[in-house]
Amino acid sequence: MITNENSFQLLPESFYKQPTLTLAKQLIGKILVHETEEGLSSGVIVETEAYLGALDRAAHSYGYRRTKRTEIMYHQAGLIYTYQMHTHCLLNIVSGEVGEPEAVLIRAIEPYSGVDLMMQKRPVKNIQNLTSGPGKLTKALGITMQMYGKPIYKQPLYITEGARIDEIMTGLRIGISNTEEARDYPYRFWMAGNSYVSR
Repeated sequence: MITNENSFQLLPESFYKQPTLTLAKQLIGKILVHETEEGLSSGVIVETEAYLGALDRAAHSYGYRRTKRTEIMYHQAGLIYTYQMHTHCLLNIVSGEVGEPEAVLIRAIEPYSGVDLMMQKRPVKNIQNLTSGPGKLTKALGITMQMYGKPIYKQPLYITEGARIDEIMTGLRIGISNTEEARDYPYRFWMAGNSYVSR
């Protein structure tokens, strides 16, 4: 179904220049790859969330809030927006037009290659708990805040072509209950029936 890791085909910069909601859906089934000194590990993206910037109360950039943390969101699509939540680093892809601070959160992946390496970085008894959440997947892949601002279409952290997904589910985002009307936006997307989806 998916080509082997020796023939990963990087998604070009132009892929990310899609409307944010479209991009969030298009990323389902693609492969997130991280090359490190220890080796290469990857996973199929099975869940994403879209954040529509200035008009979205759940977005860090709501109301055009521009801080040191959100600065990269104002730049071109395809750059990496990492931020710290508690002890976790979360991975987002900048989307939308320059000056419109939107992004897509990579929420869960299904391990694809380098699983042993991922288990070293994040030991778990149940493999389905390895990457079934945004903080879990970054820990397992060794993604840190150092990736902030780097392009997702170049090594060492990049996204490639993957499988065609026949059914993508749509629903409410998770963990944003204090964001008034934004908590009801159907901006979360996931691969139907996949056991690595966070919920």
